[in-house]
Amino acid sequence: MEIERRLQAFGSVPFSHGALLPMLSSYRRPNDKIAAWLASGDLMQLRRGLYVLGSRHRNAALSLPVVANVLFGPSYVSLDFALGWHALIPEDVVEITSVTTRRTCQYDTTIGRFSYTHLSADWYGIGVRMLQNPEGLSFLIASPEKALCDKVLLTRKLQTLGVASMRTYLLEDLRLDPDAFSAFDLGLFEQCLATGHKPQQLTALCRVVRDMR
Repeated sequence: MEIERRLQAFGSVPFSHGALLPMLSSYRRPNDKIAAWLASGDLMQLRRGLYVLGSRHRNAALSLPVVANVLFGPSYVSLDFALGWHALIPEDVVEITSVTTRRTCQYDTTIGRFSYTHLSADWYGIGVRMLQNPEGLSFLIASPEKALCDKVLLTRKLQTLGVASMRTYLLEDLRLDPDAFSAFDLGLFEQCLATGHKPQQLTALCRVVRDMR
């Protein structure tokens, strides 16, 4: 069926309500057809006016970082999800965590919870990478160093002001892989420190990284 073929062309990329309307031009009530697709699971709604195809129509798995970037932006994936993505922490991370220069918000969807935490513009652009998933779709994610700095910056009531307590936080609380420190780019930590945010904690973080490299 032509409509189904055109629907499958969206693949695993999120798409808008407006992108559906041209293929439904022959319907008097296109929104009724969209509602039927949602009810049958042919479409899944991420938020109002933004969808992904149901599993029956997709030829590839959804890329959660790609979805996170599209769902709310500008944003990049960071914090616990990025730390897990880079294999720095041992736990499986269910929530897809991102940071944004816009307001802090959260979306609970059928494919998972997506959270976004506000950061200032002077901090935002440091250490962000553009990667590609196996299907060639690009997404923005924090480098290992930036994800760790974001975690330190955004952890409330973090009292790790000295080197010893920061080492304990990294190795015992976050359970970071000690072998990862040798690959860290110290310059990215120093760029974050130069912004002036949480100077005591980030100074301690830089010293721990330098000592463990």
